[in-house]
Amino acid sequence: MSGMVALRAHSLLTNADERPSVILVHGAANSARVWTFWQGELARRGWSSHALDLRGHGASAPAELGTTRMADYADDVVAFARALREPPVLLGWSMGGLVALMAAAECRARACVGLAPSAPARTLDSAVPLRAGTFGPEEYGIVDHDPEHQPVMADLDRDERVVALESLGLESRFARDERKAGVVVGNASCPVLIVTGTADRLWPRQRYNELPLAADHIEIVGASHWGLVLNRRLLPAMSSAVGSWLEKNVSRGTA
Repeated sequence: MSGMVALRAHSLLTNADERPSVILVHGAANSARVWTFWQGELARRGWSSHALDLRGHGASAPAELGTTRMADYADDVVAFARALREPPVLLGWSMGGLVALMAAAECRARACVGLAPSAPARTLDSAVPLRAGTFGPEEYGIVDHDPEHQPVMADLDRDERVVALESLGLESRFARDERKAGVVVGNASCPVLIVTGTADRLWPRQRYNELPLAADHIEIVGASHWGLVLNRRLLPAMSSAVGSWLEKNVSRGTA
């Protein structure tokens, strides 16, 4: 693991002091910008949030992404969480969902929510090569910056696609290869919720059938992978379902 780096986060605070704050963890090849709409919705429901830029992403300090590991990203979340007044709720999307699961125990998370997270593995496949280097969003089907031509964002409107495109950046190939080889996470130290979308071809519901930890599940009708984080028409119902789950599973007071 590499040393500590300067991290940035966009924080949106409420007066609901009885609730822990939510750390939002973005996915691969993007940044905290993707949480723009989720933060507003969480605040409306009384949850303070911190949208974290992982090292080398968004407004955080530059990093040598070519050798950045998944454990480094988990360290970022833990370091940020320890600076908070009390243990947080973790909410991650795609790669960020796996990062949140990796960090949950060490930062004593009250709960962990994954929006179509990269799934943890039961075992490590040591035959998968781990390559240094970086890649861009083209590996996820985003080959230009024209919001009118984004087939992987079919359920997003133009403004939502603009936000998605603004969030993009480089990503660690080493960390992606680690995910391919399998990131093993121990038993969940807190309640876990997995949220999937019926229009998500990347991480559909069935990919979590062999999840190596106990988790509840919510499926959002019509949501694509990007739609889980940026579709404003689905967000009220989605955040309501997640909020209701949190109310049932997050204890009051300091852990």
